[in-house]
Amino acid sequence: MANFSKSNVPQFSVDVYQNEYLPEGGREVNAIVTVTATGGGTVGSAVAAPHLYAPGQGPSAAVAVMVDCSGSMDYPPTKMRNARDATAVAIDMLRDGVHFAVIGGTHVAKEVYPGDGRLAVADANTRGQAKQALRRLSAGGGTAIGTWLRLADRLLSSADVSIRHGILLTDGRNEHEAPEDLRAALDSCVGRFTCDARGVGTDWEVKEVTGIASALLGTADIVADPAALAADFRQMMESAMGKEVADVSLRLWTPVGTEILFVKQVAPTVEDLTDRRVEAGPRAGDYPTGSWGDESRDYHLCVRVPSAAVGQEMLAARVSLVIPQNEGGGAHSLGAQGLVRAVWTDDMAASTSINPQVAHYTGQAELAHVIQQGLDLRKAGDFDGATAKLGRAVQLAGASGNADTAKLLAKVVDVVDAATGTVRLKAKVAEADEMTLETRSTKTVRVKK
Repeated sequence: MANFSKSNVPQFSVDVYQNEYLPEGGREVNAIVTVTATGGGTVGSAVAAPHLYAPGQGPSAAVAVMVDCSGSMDYPPTKMRNARDATAVAIDMLRDGVHFAVIGGTHVAKEVYPGDGRLAVADANTRGQAKQALRRLSAGGGTAIGTWLRLADRLLSSADVSIRHGILLTDGRNEHEAPEDLRAALDSCVGRFTCDARGVGTDWEVKEVTGIASALLGTADIVADPAALAADFRQMMESAMGKEVADVSLRLWTPVGTEILFVKQVAPTVEDLTDRRVEAGPRAGDYPTGSWGDESRDYHLCVRVPSAAVGQEMLAARVSLVIPQNEGGGAHSLGAQGLVRAVWTDDMAASTSINPQVAHYTGQAELAHVIQQGLDLRKAGDFDGATAKLGRAVQLAGASGNADTAKLLAKVVDVVDAATGTVRLKAKVAEADEMTLETRSTKTVRVKK
């Protein structure tokens, strides 16, 4: 791994929000950690280590675009045309010097451009060639997404670059390989590249698409109308080109006797990172966060500390940002850290007060959970259970000011009283509306300042 200096990567900062006061014997400490990267992330900017990037260019990057070419992409025929057009838009967004490839995905994965197991290097000539090659994309065959991901991994790993990214588009279910084959492919790609996943139309499986994005630390969304693909691909590629540093991990150090109960990203989406911990030396562990540009994200940490008497205090956890360099805990520090504290008090008002950020994101995580539960119960025919869960979701969305989720919920339920969560399930719900709610259920809003 190359060495970095603070002056040529985005500057990271860590802010901790918590109520550090516990009652006598209290053991559970919650904190919201806001991580912010500034000074990078502008498309085409050159802020990273000069020996990693070509002169005058942004960060060295490789991108693989995986386009579903299964038979269903011909129904309607405009879907395949929209996919070709969207991929062309994405190719136009590539910064000069970025390595790239286009993959056509069916029950097998095929190299569309440049071919022969290679990546092209973006310039006016290769972008033009790639767009010409898109004319060869045609629909026919099945769907085995694991094969697409494995080919993308092989191609992306052939480039000596700092950032590797995939964009995956599918319109159907992964019917031509076993679920365990897709899982194995994802496991083999974890930590090797990030990937944004999109489902176009309404014949795909939400949990498959969101599972791909979750495993590979990317975004997931629905594009119900194929005509909207080009705009979505433009946004995805713009975001990918804005990434400045990859493989950032949240490193947590905890003292003896302290147990980490969970680590979750809570903004801009809910993502549980608890089980992704990689040990990083004595009492330290790394939680992967993927690639960063100019952006800010929030994380909810919950730790259990040894009980103590009134008047005592302790460091419950130290949070830092690193780029891991080996499995033994060696890492490059990004120079930002925050402290999570525990102070025992007999002041009842202090020890029972809930920090506003902690309360807000606890509600946002519950909102994502009850939407998923409610939609699953609705599909299973448990309409009373679905009504209760989705009613709670309406209540949480209203209380937290999550207007986008509230609008999506209103397409699935009739809201009688948002404040109390009183709702009725709609008799008829458009499939696209239900899938949009499920796909976007983990999107959160930040604390109102």
